[in-house]
Order: sequence, then structure tokens, then C-alpha cells
Amino acid sequence: MQTTALETGSGITWAEWLEILEPHKDLDHPAMAAKVLEHINARGASKSPEWWAQGVTVAYEQHIGRRGVGERCDGSFSVTVSKTMPSDMDATLAAVDAVAAGRDELAGIPLAGEPRTSATEKWRYWRADLADGSKITINIQNKTNGKSVAAVNHDGLASNEHSDELKAWWRAFLTEIQEQVGVQEQGGQQA
Repeated sequence: MQTTALETGSGITWAEWLEILEPHKDLDHPAMAAKVLEHINARGASKSPEWWAQGVTVAYEQHIGRRGVGERCDGSFSVTVSKTMPSDMDATLAAVDAVAAGRDELAGIPLAGEPRTSATEKWRYWRADLADGSKITINIQNKTNGKSVAAVNHDGLASNEHSDELKAWWRAFLTEIQEQVGVQEQGGQQA
């Protein structure tokens, strides 16, 4: 558990969080997150208080043994991997489509239907349902200097038993996307 980022983001040390949350350890996740948010807002040190409140709450739940690493509120598990891409979000989404094209499985799990894409002003999304009931979402957002970040969320896993292997598989998939971006850029230059 990385508490340094939580301390920086919330403006409250981990030792303080342990003291603050001890009397509230029996609260469910939403009620505990609301308590955490109250304390973060009282300090006024965070630019994203809701986000940090969730992070602190999850870390505390892991600390007291209520939640395993990667475990979500509903008891399922999740794996997340991200990578900066050398292209804007539209080119990155096109690369995801190209790398995923023709595959009937991801991470060794068969697809349960066709992948889907969607877009908002600030985000691009690529989604796929898998035969084991888990779901893949790749969230893509622009960064500076023409780059973007692609974050894979593999949600709905029954356990975290294979999380290291899944993370490695998704890192390799993101590397393929980076390589595909390079191929697309070369094709664009030749036109």
C-alpha cells in the first residue's frame, strides 16, 4: 500500500488517518468515504477531494483487512494498468481497435460479444465483455504535447489470484498499442 501519495493528495498523514478512522472502522464504504471527505475538505489541501477520499478509504479498508488488494466494494476484483501513448486520444483509440481486431479472446478469456467504443469531449472508451463475466474498459485521455494515456480496467474478476499475470498481459497489450501508433504514424507520413 502506497500511503505517500495519499498523504500528499489529502493533506493528512497516514498516521493521522489511522487515528481519525479508528472510531469509524465499522462504517460501510460510502459512510466511511463521506467521513474521509469531511476531513479532507476541512484541510482544504486537495484539488480532487472526492478522488482522494475514495483512495484513503480503500487503503484504510485494506489496512484493517476488510478489503484485499484490487478488491472492489462488491467483492469482485479489478486489475488496472496504464501507459502513456505517443499520440492523441483518437489515434490511440484507433490503435486499440487495430490491435484488438480479429481477436476472439483477451488475456486468455474468450470475448462475449463485439467490443464497443464511445467518446466524450475529454475521453475515448473501448469496452469488451468477456465470457467469464469480467469486463474490460480502456479509458483514453489526452495529455500534453500530443500524447495520451490509456488505462485498462479489467473488472469483475472472481479473485486476485492471477492479478500479476493479468497485469503483465495488459502491459504487453498496451505495448502493442504503442507499436501500432508508430505504424499508423508511418502510414500517415507516407500518404
